[in-house]
Amino acid sequence: METFELTNYNFYSSRLDMELITTIVDSLKEILEEDKKEEQPLFLKVADNFIMNIARKVVQEKKKTFLIGITGESASGKTVFVDNTIEAVVREKKEGIYTVIRQDDYYKDTSKELQAAGSYDALFKTGFSFDTPDVIDLNLMKEHLLALKNLETVVSPRYDFVTCVSSPDGDVKTPAKVVLTEGLYVLNKEVRDIMDVKVYVFTPLEVIKERWYKRAVSRGKTGEAADLQFKNVNETAQQYIRPNYQIADCIINGMVDKEYIKVITDKILKKLASICNG
Repeated sequence: METFELTNYNFYSSRLDMELITTIVDSLKEILEEDKKEEQPLFLKVADNFIMNIARKVVQEKKKTFLIGITGESASGKTVFVDNTIEAVVREKKEGIYTVIRQDDYYKDTSKELQAAGSYDALFKTGFSFDTPDVIDLNLMKEHLLALKNLETVVSPRYDFVTCVSSPDGDVKTPAKVVLTEGLYVLNKEVRDIMDVKVYVFTPLEVIKERWYKRAVSRGKTGEAADLQFKNVNETAQQYIRPNYQIADCIINGMVDKEYIKVITDKILKKLASICNG
C-alpha cells in the first residue's frame, strides 16, 4: 500500500511539474514575441532548448544555485546588462538572492611589469597584452564560483586598472540563489562547463570602439597607448571571444536602453512569480 501511494504521489507530482513547466514556457515565449516587436529588442537570438531548460530549472531545481555566465567583447555592455538586471531583480538588497562575480577583479598582478616598462606605451610596445585569457586568474575565478554553488563564502580579489596591482583583500561574496558572473572569458573552455546559462552580449564594433576609448581615459590610457591596446583588443576578440557567440544559450542586444532591460526583466520575474506561487 505504501509503495502504491508513493508511486501515485510521484506520478501526480511529476504531472504537476510538467504542467507548470509548460505554462512557464508558453509565458516566456509570449514575452519574447513582444520583445521582437521593439525597435531595439533585448533578445537577438535564443537557443531552441533555452526556454525549456530555464522552466525546468525553475520548477525542478528550486534549491540549487543558478549560475549565469555573461560574456561579450570589451565595452559591449556586459556590466550595464548585469547591473540593470540586478536592479530589476531586487528593489531592496536582500542577502541570499544574488551574488555577482566580475572577471575584471581576477586580473593577475602586473604592476612590476608596468613599473619596469615605465609607461603603458612602453609596456604595449613589448608585446604585452591585457586582452588574452592568460592575464586572468580563471582557475581562481572558477574555484570561487564552484565554492558559491556549494554554499561557501569567498573573498574576490580587487584589481586596480591604473596601477595593475591585484589585492587579495577584495569583496566578500556570499552564496545566493542566483550567481551572475560577467567578463570577457567567462564562457571560455576553462570556465563554461559549470554555467547553467550562457549569455553573449552583442554590440556593433563601431559602438564598442567609441565606448572603449571613453573608458580607457578613466583607466589612464590615452594617445598611442590606447591605440595600441584597442588594436590588440580587436585582434584577441576575434580569437577568444567572438567564437562564444556560437555556443551561447541566448544573444543579448548591447544597444538596448537601460530602462528597457529593467522593464523586461521585471516582466519576466513577475510572470514567473505569479505562475510558481499561483
